[in-house]
Amino acid sequence: MNTQRKDYTVEVEALLQQLTLDEKISMIHGAGLFRTEAVERLSIPALKSSDGPMGVRNEFENGKWIPAGTTDDFVTYLPSNSALASTWNRDLAYWAGNVLGEEARGRGKDVILAPGINIKRSPLCGRNFEYMSEDPKLTEELTVPLIEGIQENDVAACVKHFAANAQETDRLMVDTIIDERTLREIYLPAFQAAVQKAGTLSLMGAYNKLNGIHCCENRNLLQTILKDEWGYDGTVISDWGAVHKTKEAAEAPMDVEMSVFDNFDDYKLANPLKEAIKAGEVSEECVNDKVRNILRMMFRLKMIGEESENRKSGTYNTPEHRSTVYKAAAESVILLKNEENRLPISPKGLKKIALIGRNAEMIHSNGGGSAEIKALYEISPLMGMKTRLGGNTQVKYTPGYFIPSKEEQGEENWQQDSLDVDKMLEAGDRELQKKKEEEKLALSRKKGQQLLEEAVQLAKECDEVIFVGGLNHDYDVEGHDRSDMVLPYNQNEVIEAVLEANPNTVIVMVAGSAVEMPWRDKAKAILWCYYAGMETGHALADVILGKVNPSGKLPETFPVTYADTPTGENGEFALMGRVEFKEGIFVGYRYFEKYQKKPAYCFGHGLSYTAFEYEDLQMLSSEEEEDISVKISCSVTNAGDVAGAETLQLYVSEKMPCVEKPLKELKNFRKIFLEAGEKQTAEMVLRKDAFGYYDVDKKAFRVNPGTYIISIGASAQDIRLTGEVTITKEYFYQ
Repeated sequence: MNTQRKDYTVEVEALLQQLTLDEKISMIHGAGLFRTEAVERLSIPALKSSDGPMGVRNEFENGKWIPAGTTDDFVTYLPSNSALASTWNRDLAYWAGNVLGEEARGRGKDVILAPGINIKRSPLCGRNFEYMSEDPKLTEELTVPLIEGIQENDVAACVKHFAANAQETDRLMVDTIIDERTLREIYLPAFQAAVQKAGTLSLMGAYNKLNGIHCCENRNLLQTILKDEWGYDGTVISDWGAVHKTKEAAEAPMDVEMSVFDNFDDYKLANPLKEAIKAGEVSEECVNDKVRNILRMMFRLKMIGEESENRKSGTYNTPEHRSTVYKAAAESVILLKNEENRLPISPKGLKKIALIGRNAEMIHSNGGGSAEIKALYEISPLMGMKTRLGGNTQVKYTPGYFIPSKEEQGEENWQQDSLDVDKMLEAGDRELQKKKEEEKLALSRKKGQQLLEEAVQLAKECDEVIFVGGLNHDYDVEGHDRSDMVLPYNQNEVIEAVLEANPNTVIVMVAGSAVEMPWRDKAKAILWCYYAGMETGHALADVILGKVNPSGKLPETFPVTYADTPTGENGEFALMGRVEFKEGIFVGYRYFEKYQKKPAYCFGHGLSYTAFEYEDLQMLSSEEEEDISVKISCSVTNAGDVAGAETLQLYVSEKMPCVEKPLKELKNFRKIFLEAGEKQTAEMVLRKDAFGYYDVDKKAFRVNPGTYIISIGASAQDIRLTGEVTITKEYFYQ
């Protein structure tokens, strides 16, 4: 995408000169929960935003977290970013973004608060389902087309949360301590691509501190890196309640302050800023810079100016949108295990099938925090199976396990608690959380015994059995982190009992982040499904019944136990006050490979109903003064008897590095679709950024001369082809 846009300097300055100080200040802070103030005398509209990582959120009253209650804000429920990442499909990322952007514009929004692209440092983070991957390259490659799809609709994407926002515990005050190399190699690349490749028009500052300074007041992050190095001229919006100090926020390149309270005139960039300017403590030019960025974005969105009559109108809830959601959901399903070709299940002659587990019939669109929406509909796995099989097959359901109600769990509204310091302190109390989990487990066991017995009996009676469990938005939720990776509600005991009753039971996990699977060696077939949107049930049914050949690949490592993870090992996660990223660049598979820890399922893993053969690796490299070009190709054959898709993953490692590096790192990938017996040549290109590391002394990325190993495989552990390329020159780049 060409990110060189018109800067509208003349038009912006003409408007700026006419604005009073009061009018300018009204434009840089919330005047509603999701809007700023308009300047009607100059035809400057309010800037309207909406939460939206999985769809445009429902309407609220202007100053209260009370739903408007009308029936016009039902929308398309899109796959979560984790589900989208598991497709490894750039085209689908673009089309999903296009749906989100078109629906945001159709609902009259100017900014959609998406995508979430923070790196998954720990499987326990409550918002992992909103994020894409543990890997910066996979995140970058899907973020760029997603943003492009959104912004084609005259809506600004708001990439979040900048930066290194890796936990929900103490999220308002926690200080994330990260060394410069780790920050540059792991936590910033996707944001840099969002700015320089996708041209995101807005960006959201995070809640946390970064190396001692709150992100929304952090001049090193917002000025030195974002503005000076990356050349960003878009709008920076605070997370809701992330601004703490008037002078610091005013003097940092953070343009719009938003929060969750209705005391809009008391926001740090409202009356307190006006008083600071009058007292000579802050220059009015700080306000002017913010207004310039806002106006520039408004011109680019055709909100104002000569092009305003040509602004796209958008729409929502179209059949085309639902079709896109289905395609993404179908490609997101990951086949983790399939012994004895247990899947697919043939519907021919199938008389009775059992679906066991609450996630077979639960709705997930209405939870999770700011990701919640009012979905036009949501097909559960139970409904999906029934609609696909029809009336000749009896589909029996039993919940299998007990989930305590909100009242029984003693939970309150998350939004009301989101900036409550006492609630945050309570959420960070590990002993208290452990006690609560033990109480939930005891309640689930007490009330779930009969449900377990019913599940076992049903498993014995049916031709086929599918257990659908996992997590829900009691656990995958904004504002809280999980205390462990154990399946809640006594599910492990239920799964063990059902597998004993019927060893052919297919296990389906619906969740937003990894869980421990102590029964995985006993199960013959395991499917993984992130929250995949309104068509989840149809997509799952089609995979199970063989209408769709699964092609999803894990965008993150699934550990055997939490103790195997870097944050489990070093204990630096979900702490109050200060968290040091001791693992450095060794996040996800980088850590597992360095320390030779065997995961349950590795990064990039995902099986198919067919088999793919790799051969004939070819490489052609050339070096220019400014860049490197390594053209790589290989042949892939679908050796099975059904059509399918394979994602070729390209990893790079340096043979004799002079600094500590991961054993290999993902640097490119290619997803190809092959008919049975078809053979294709897949091509990929590597540039200098595939070989570099961040040199903290040079303050730049550096490529050293030497030999580099090129590995192509079906996952991080399933490498099929390897070769070597030699680089003779030294390169530096930003």
